[in-house]
This record gives sequence, structure tokens and C-alpha cells, in this order.
Amino acid sequence: MTSAANPPTVTTALPDHTQLPESDGSFVKNFQEHPQSILLTDSIEPILQKRHPNGQYCIGQDCGIYWRLTDPPERGAEAPDWFYVPNVPPKVNNQVRRSYVLWQELIAPLIVLEFVSGDGSEERDKTPLSLSEQKTEQKPGKFWIYEQVIRPAFYGIYEVKRGSVEVYHLVDGEYQLMPANERGNYPIAPLGVELGIWQGYYQNLELPWLRWWDAEGNLLLTGQERAELECQRAEQAESQLEQEHRRAERLAAQLRAAGIEPEV
Repeated sequence: MTSAANPPTVTTALPDHTQLPESDGSFVKNFQEHPQSILLTDSIEPILQKRHPNGQYCIGQDCGIYWRLTDPPERGAEAPDWFYVPNVPPKVNNQVRRSYVLWQELIAPLIVLEFVSGDGSEERDKTPLSLSEQKTEQKPGKFWIYEQVIRPAFYGIYEVKRGSVEVYHLVDGEYQLMPANERGNYPIAPLGVELGIWQGYYQNLELPWLRWWDAEGNLLLTGQERAELECQRAEQAESQLEQEHRRAERLAAQLRAAGIEPEV
């Protein structure tokens, strides 16, 4: 007999994140994709920390999501460029994740983002899981895997060459292409943020970057941008104090010239 104090122990022969490959051994990032992932994570961290004061969430950057056990194991995984999962511990059994294993974690990502490096056909591939005439398994399309198996509520396809992003929302089991709002952004309602394109400099590159805004349309800043903004505000406050001091000195001089000693 089990109780809340003594929950049943679940045993499984399925591998966990420590037993599955964390890489397929290929070069998967160009010089833009790594800064892009950092930009997304750095700017949304304050939002996630407020949303999860207990720290129960994780972010994956070019990390594998295992959705099916295959041979070789890598065929049963997708590696989104960026994804966020709510309400999961930052570590598993006090170990940093090597990958995100759905049969171990159970909770699907809320949002998955893919950065297109080719023509975008791979990210939009809806080929279902099936067997060919030779009875060899065909790897299903990435779009199909996200929509039918991993099932994040939001799926974004970002194309830096076109300076655009498509965002899909899972509705009644199917992805629906979201329309942009009046600011040209895509609301991610559960997070209270918007996703869109920002043209500017980041890490010495001027590009149409994928970025977050709050629900009022204010750009979510990186840590460095927040520090620079605070520095500017401090400089402006200091300049204002100096101007007020100079005005006070001029007024005192005028009073003395009129034979009036100003009060200290």
C-alpha cells in the first residue's frame, strides 16, 4: 500500500539524459546563431525569474529534445536553437542536463525557436512518421515532430536573411500561423511578452535580431543594455544637479550685487 509520504517507485528501462548522446558531432552553429541565443536568454531572464521565483524552469540553447527511442539514438531527437520549459527543475538529480528527454521530463516546452540557416524547408517540413516501401523508417519532418509529438504551444521560425519570423500557436492539436499585432510583433501570452524583429547592433554585428518586448511594447533589454541605461540616467541626474548648482550660484551672485546676502 502506498501513501503520499511514500509514493510508488517508477522503474523504467528507458535511457535518461546521462545515457543519450548530447551531440551528433556536427557543426551546427554559425557566427550569428550563438549570439542570437544569448540575446534571447539574457533579455528574458528577469521575466522568467519573476514568473518562477522558485527557479523551476529551464532554457535550452541548441540542446537535444529526445522524443523517441531510435537506433542510433540521435535520430530520435530534435535540437531547437532555443527553447524554454516552465515548471521543471533547472537540474535533474542534481546534474546539469545533457539533453531534454521527454519520457523522463514529461513537460513539453512552452516555446521552441528555430534559426533558419538554409531556405527554411527543413523547419517547415510536415512529412509524417512512416515506413518506406523498403520498410526502412523515414525521418519525419521537423514541423511535424514539433506539432504532433513534442507539441510546444508556440513554434517560431526565424530567418535572419529575410529579417523575419513566423510564429505558430498550437490550437486544437494543429499549428496555426499567428498574425502580427499593430507593432509587428507576436504575443506570447503565457509569458506576457512579444516576439519580433529588432534592427540594431549586438556583439559587433548589425542585423535584424530576434528579440522580446513586454506587453506594452517596451524592448526587453540585456544586462549590458540595462547597465548602460542606468549609467546614462546617473550621468543625466549628475548633470541636472550641476546645472541647479550653477543656477543657485548665479542667483547668489545677483543677490550680493544687489546688496542682499543670500541665506545659506
